[in-house]
Amino acid sequence: MNPALRLATGLVLVGLLAGCVAEEVWAPEEAVQRAAYVPDGPPRVTLMTMVSNTNGSGGHSALMIDGAQRVLFDPAGSWHHPLVPERNDVLFGMSPQLYGFYMDYHARETYHVVVQELAVTPEQAAHLSALVQSEGPVPRANCTRSISDVLNQTPGFEGLDRTWFPNRLRQQFASLPGVTEQIVYDDDSDDNLELLQAQARAARSQEIAAALAAN
Repeated sequence: MNPALRLATGLVLVGLLAGCVAEEVWAPEEAVQRAAYVPDGPPRVTLMTMVSNTNGSGGHSALMIDGAQRVLFDPAGSWHHPLVPERNDVLFGMSPQLYGFYMDYHARETYHVVVQELAVTPEQAAHLSALVQSEGPVPRANCTRSISDVLNQTPGFEGLDRTWFPNRLRQQFASLPGVTEQIVYDDDSDDNLELLQAQARAARSQEIAAALAAN
């Protein structure tokens, strides 16, 4: 091979490999412990699928686990919030308000969210929580593959095939006995950056109010 061509090919491969490497994010233990949210009700898992309003294609998958505490596995996700510590695509402290922020970010004029819930045992919830915390960080376009992988390794979910496609996982999950489903629509603008900034400002206002109250 021509040396110049060999060099160019090598640079392309390096670039492709770099694009496949996800960034490590590891919140300190103090932040994770402080943010921990324990939900009411029995243990359950919630699969969220973001679906295009234009052509029905699946754009993203996320998995929330309500066990000893709530964790949201958002592999290769783009949502973040100052009050939500992250460890390699696992988000902690997802209170109802913060979960609402997350849903508002994803349900917009271009996408709706299919929310599927299923009651699980405490052991299943603990198993899933441990698996997602060891799975990340997840490279881009691997969200559904990683979620289907952790589900497939969990007792009671072994029948779900590993897949790269959000709608395929959604359809498989819907076949499990006891699954409930709702669809969330919103006509908010597709400008996610503006929404993230507004949510961050709201968080700072809460922190200031809490500091003033403490004094």
